[in-house]
Amino acid sequence: MDVHTTAPSRRAVLATGAALLALGATPGTAAALTGTRLVRPHLPAPTGPHPVGITKLHLVDHGRRDPWTDAPAREVMLDVRYPARSIGGHGRAPYMTPAEAAGFDALNNFQGLPSGRVDWAGIRTFAHTAAPLDGRAAGPVVLYSPGVLDPRCLGTTLTDELASHGYVVIAVDHPYDVSAVEFPDGRVVHSRLPQEFARAQQEGKAAVTALLKKTAAVRFADTRFVLDALPAALADLGHSCTRAGMFGQSAGGFAALQTLHDDRRLAAAANLDGVIAYVQDDHDPGELSTVAAEGVDRPFLLMGSADNDRTNVPSWRSLWRHSTGWHRDLTLHGAEHATYTDATTLLPQIAARLDLPRDTLTGWVGTVRAHRAVAAQRAYLTAFFDRWLRGRDDDGLLDRPSPRHPDITFV
Repeated sequence: MDVHTTAPSRRAVLATGAALLALGATPGTAAALTGTRLVRPHLPAPTGPHPVGITKLHLVDHGRRDPWTDAPAREVMLDVRYPARSIGGHGRAPYMTPAEAAGFDALNNFQGLPSGRVDWAGIRTFAHTAAPLDGRAAGPVVLYSPGVLDPRCLGTTLTDELASHGYVVIAVDHPYDVSAVEFPDGRVVHSRLPQEFARAQQEGKAAVTALLKKTAAVRFADTRFVLDALPAALADLGHSCTRAGMFGQSAGGFAALQTLHDDRRLAAAANLDGVIAYVQDDHDPGELSTVAAEGVDRPFLLMGSADNDRTNVPSWRSLWRHSTGWHRDLTLHGAEHATYTDATTLLPQIAARLDLPRDTLTGWVGTVRAHRAVAAQRAYLTAFFDRWLRGRDDDGLLDRPSPRHPDITFV
């Protein structure tokens, strides 16, 4: 599991965050406003036939101490999206709470993005708060896990999309890993990774590897706990969990594949540009995870940025060789690591409004056009889960190149 993006931005962010915290500042300090008008970008509307509802869930694992704080119980926050029966009177949900937005503004993965200039809390999703679930339309469950430091909302484009096609989508935050998480009682907890990473770097390579393993292990345990809690949680919404899949970006993609390896409750998993080894560089042939070393016997999808596929990412190559189930490896040309998040839509709008250099923008999300990147991700991810969770025909989209998505290459 890498703790930085393919570009060196995440490592720089972790170091900057460590310095900020060492100076006694808290996340959000850098975002103090001085009357500057904020940029408020917008997300793309989902394309499915169903309106989307959303509710938040706060789950407490009383059987596990928090590995970052040694608190007596581990807590996680979830967004649950689903096809809604009606949305009248139910407003569009905010992207983040103000407290989470402040934490993200101070500690995010986008080197060169000025703090205090973006109204993250003012962005609205296309999911409607507490709208009633449409029981006839609600289908299989899909979990989502974000990258290191990233909040669960950074996958909203894809989670809104899947819910609009009838999936019940569970986006998971990993407290003390993500930049900031707010609990229902108003507590806000911030990432501990900047300090942990700075300490590990001082101690040497073995300490860094140990931190990578710990961060990944916490995510795997969070995911298994969510799977444990889902039957009761979904029953409260009027839904039952029959078949489940999972996807994630970066470390979240690692978590999806490792959970597929470890837990038979997952039927399929998709990894969006996540290395599945305990390394700091995707192309490092370092210590493999068990999913990479042993493979899986159920379907998985790899979608990589321009420089990542099974020919040059050793952990992907090993996974491919040892897996016996259906699998595909797709490359999105012109993509960077963050292209597989909402950044691909939000950051071009922000860069244009703030007049940021083009090199800064392409370093974040590459050269692929945002609408084409979004369309390709939506199409292939939906087709993957439709095939393996619903048994639906995708007209060969997953079997051969499509002229509708010329930026996608089958590796």
